Parts: sequence; C-alpha cells; structure tokens
Amino acid sequence: MRRPTITIRGFHVFKGLLNPDEQAGLVADLRDVVAAAPLFSPDTPFGKPMTVRMTSAGKYGWYSDRSGYSYVPTHPAGTAWPAIPDRVLAIWRDLVSKARDPDCCLINFYSEGARMGMHQDRDEADFKWPVLSLSLGDEGMFRIGNTTRGGKTESIWLQSGDVVVMGGEARLTYHGVDRIKFGSSALLPKGGRINLTCRVVD
Repeated sequence: MRRPTITIRGFHVFKGLLNPDEQAGLVADLRDVVAAAPLFSPDTPFGKPMTVRMTSAGKYGWYSDRSGYSYVPTHPAGTAWPAIPDRVLAIWRDLVSKARDPDCCLINFYSEGARMGMHQDRDEADFKWPVLSLSLGDEGMFRIGNTTRGGKTESIWLQSGDVVVMGGEARLTYHGVDRIKFGSSALLPKGGRINLTCRVVD
C-alpha cells in the first residue's frame, strides 16, 4: 500500500505521484472531456460568478447557482457528462477503492488570479468515502482549516503531479486554494492549474 509523503490534519499528500508522461496523458484525456462538456463559470448562491471555470465527468456533475450547490445529471447545455477517463479511475482504484468507483470527477481550471474560498465538500450522501484530488499544471497554495469555520490554518504548495486523499477526519474539514503561482509549470502551454476531485455521490 502506498504511503503518503506528508499528512496534514488528515489530508494525505502524495507528492509527485504522477510522472510527466502520466500528467501529459491526463491532460490529453481532459481535452476530450472539455470538448464534450465545455468549461463554464457557475454563480455562487450569493450571485457572484466563481473565479474558476469548471466541468465534470461521470454520472453526475457538480453545479452551483442562486438556489445552492448540487450534483446534476447533465451539463448546463443539456448533454450528459462524458465518462471519467480510465487514467483517473486507475488512480482512484490504487489509492481509494477497487470496489466502488466515483460518481463524479469535478474538473476545476484556475487561470491567473483564480482562487477557491474555504469550503467543505458536503453535498454527497455518504461521507465515509474520501475525496481524491489531483493537481496538474501551475502550483497552487492549498489551505487546510478545521471542521468549523475560523481558527488556525495550515498551507502547502501543491505542484503538478501531486495527489491528495481527503478522508476520515479530513473529509469535512474546510479547505481552499488561496492563489496559484501562474507560469510555474510548463505542462499547460498557456499556463494555469487543473484540479480534479473525484467523489462518490450516491
């Protein structure tokens, strides 16, 4: 069984788990996903557009608008979400479970200046399943908080090829991305960071 490089507050960080060829293969897979389900910028329930652009693969996609956060069976264009790439599923099966595949792979794209506020992943039915997070492209400052808002936080730079498993005590811990170090990776020709999060929804 693989051992994490670093564990912070229950977040198991596998530094450099994906080599450059594996990262490039994932990016190629994601281009196919985005061709079928283009990136979009959802609004938060407060009516403000998110600074990240996103799409999804799998049975469900994650969605946000003024009515709240939810998982939905179709892209905003009305089409079904494409399948989760096999390369992504292989990482899930290696680190999380061979018995149960994720229902959703949320794909967030961070361009220069984008960020993700502190939040919990709590729209799923069963919190016993971890969330698997893959980082590709530019470095992102990942901040880890507590199970309630406020209090002391810790931060770590996530680099291209890093993988995080958020389970157990970390499953409902607040976390976010404060900023990206734009241009720090050559993986994406125009820069930016891709973050994939795989979740069991039902």
